[in-house]
Amino acid sequence: MTSISLKNDSGLLTLAIRLVVGWTYFSALWRRTILADKLDPEQAGYIGEKFNHFLPNALGIKPIIQYLVENPDILYINMLIFTIIEGIVGLFIMFGLFTRLMSIGVFGLAMGILLGSGWIGTTCLDEWQIGVLGIATGFVLFLTGSGKYSLDNYLMKNKYSLTTTKAFAWLGSGILPIRERLFPRVVLIGSLLIFGMTLMTNQVFHGGLWGTLHNKSVKPKLEITETKLTDETVSFDIFRTEGVDVYGAWIIGLEVLDAQGQSIMSYTPADLSTMKEESISNYYVAKVKPGQHSLLVPLGAKARLSLKDPVLKELPAGTYTIKLTDISGASWVQEVTKG
Repeated sequence: MTSISLKNDSGLLTLAIRLVVGWTYFSALWRRTILADKLDPEQAGYIGEKFNHFLPNALGIKPIIQYLVENPDILYINMLIFTIIEGIVGLFIMFGLFTRLMSIGVFGLAMGILLGSGWIGTTCLDEWQIGVLGIATGFVLFLTGSGKYSLDNYLMKNKYSLTTTKAFAWLGSGILPIRERLFPRVVLIGSLLIFGMTLMTNQVFHGGLWGTLHNKSVKPKLEITETKLTDETVSFDIFRTEGVDVYGAWIIGLEVLDAQGQSIMSYTPADLSTMKEESISNYYVAKVKPGQHSLLVPLGAKARLSLKDPVLKELPAGTYTIKLTDISGASWVQEVTKG
């Protein structure tokens, strides 16, 4: 009988899932605090800048991300809380303590990853896969709870008073208090909803069901908006909306062209790498800034560039073109009018 009982212990069968998923979340806390300091806004690799990378193509939660990256102090508090929650959820899942409550945490964290960064991934749609698998895993762990090798089981085995309450069955482990005839429907409906979310986000983020496959993490893309040209200054906003998240676009050329395509004002790599701070006004925590040989524009960064040049005074009224060139050879243009 013991052998049969163990074979039918669904919580026991998910032990490997608990350990692996638990570590993936707990390791976030471990990486950011023990192995490196990724919670310091002044250090390279600050988690808030990574969060900023999600902004351009986030699904549904874009206003929340934008609010946070526009308010660095609030962002820091949220990144700290987020990291602590990841650590607690991961640790409790591994030890099998309040497993069902923690599985809701897994579900919620994975949903945030999916909606925020499901579009990021240079080769294997990395963040999308992490998100959808995390959601499915959270649902499964809620259904099964923890089995033999868990603190939930230890508490139930020793008949702690907490485990005799109906709430523990919902928050910890044991048999879910759902009618037997309804349970298969709960499993089916939940599974179909998660599968639907998987297909929908696969299509929205990557065109994975029909149409043209696309990956917004492969090539850099800049948006140039809010252009203005006066007798002294040309100014405009740049916003990096696509490309690899682990390094910025490297802008090696900035030009203002006339109607015939002739260069009127030109910034070389040396000019861009020594651009003055007062010429760059950043909107978010991921910052546009001069690099060693170019102007660096991280994914999700948005800034207003204001460039003064005596040659602009001599320009007659008319329509001109602002052109930015990346080290890859890609370029982006936008018209600007001098009244």
